[in-house]
Amino acid sequence: MTHHAIIYHMATRADWEDTPPDENYVAATLAHEGFVHCTAERERLLQVANRFYRGAPGEWVILTVAVAQLTAPLRREAADGHIFPHVYGPIDRNAIVEVTPFPRRGDEFLLPAHWNEQTS
Repeated sequence: MTHHAIIYHMATRADWEDTPPDENYVAATLAHEGFVHCTAERERLLQVANRFYRGAPGEWVILTVAVAQLTAPLRREAADGHIFPHVYGPIDRNAIVEVTPFPRRGDEFLLPAHWNEQTS
């Protein structure tokens, strides 16, 4: 699988668990921004999490998404000097290949420990 075949989306555990198992995942941003925010690199995911979500309460998860399985349009768009993948529709359930707890130390997000043993 090539590097760009996978993208990442962070979600609250509650939002993920509230999604029925037979339905596609719909992030809150889809309604008011028109797309679901994602990142293509693990390091960027961590940067975004710690920049925007440090004060956010609750537990979070990382959805690992196989781009080839998406039926909604995916556009790579510039924001904050980087290119981010944006999904213009729900994320197909079968495109979510892994759901990983997003660990924190205090309010700082950390990459999952098992990712350190894998190449990104």
